[in-house]
Amino acid sequence: MTHVFRVPRIALWLLLVMVPLVACGGGGGDSGTSGESTDGADQSVVTSPDTNVTVFAAASLTDALGEIGERMTEANPAFDFTYNFAGSQQLVTQLIEGADADVFASANVSQMTAAREGGVINGDPVVFTRNRLAIVVPLDNPGGITQPADLANDDLKIVVANEAVPVGTYTLEMLDLMSADPAFGPDFRANVDDNFVSEEDNVKQVVAKVQLGEADAGIVYVTDITNDVAEDVTLIEVPAQFNVIAEYPIVPVAGGNTELAQAFIAFLLSDAGQAILADHGFTARS
Repeated sequence: MTHVFRVPRIALWLLLVMVPLVACGGGGGDSGTSGESTDGADQSVVTSPDTNVTVFAAASLTDALGEIGERMTEANPAFDFTYNFAGSQQLVTQLIEGADADVFASANVSQMTAAREGGVINGDPVVFTRNRLAIVVPLDNPGGITQPADLANDDLKIVVANEAVPVGTYTLEMLDLMSADPAFGPDFRANVDDNFVSEEDNVKQVVAKVQLGEADAGIVYVTDITNDVAEDVTLIEVPAQFNVIAEYPIVPVAGGNTELAQAFIAFLLSDAGQAILADHGFTARS
């Protein structure tokens, strides 16, 4: 499922200098993206006459980037943002097929590599945030799942993301880590696989099926348990030794407006941008 929405216009100069207004202050940091700053105040003025930034971003970023757009809009409604949220693999396909965008934010390095090999990115990607996995079950928990080992119980309905989706890849890596631990038993992975009833195109679809009671469990990111979902589901933590940390790289898109893309990336890397991501459950990029 692809979600596209527009955030009203905000002055170009404001995108570069507003960070001190919404953050506690600047700080240090390193990255491979040109023009990066922790507070945005030392960015050069954007001279482009274009005032629309089109951001292609992983579905798990929907709420966080939505709030970032809202915060910018509150300061000044003069600039257009267009967000296209979907599975990272879907976004890469769209870009290779000629979709117009300025920025691409993936939920893993593999899809960013696919974008590079497809010739659709401009410059070196930089990791701007991280995420981790969790198990989610309906509030009434019909499958009686209370710990990761329970995923191998008989007659469960488990929904996951397709292996081509970053969270789907991370899910299989997590299950492999569990399978390597004798505590889970030799048949753990095979039994979990037998319980898969659906493989979705993005993580939001996994959450929706659990929320609607169409599955006994799903494997998602911790950030997907948003306020509008939390009343209907229960999150079961995955112990650190089995969890897989998702890295989110971002980069300007070839053929897009590099100047505006770098300004947007600079905001995400700033203290203000990082604080918003943290509020949504994402973890520090370094």
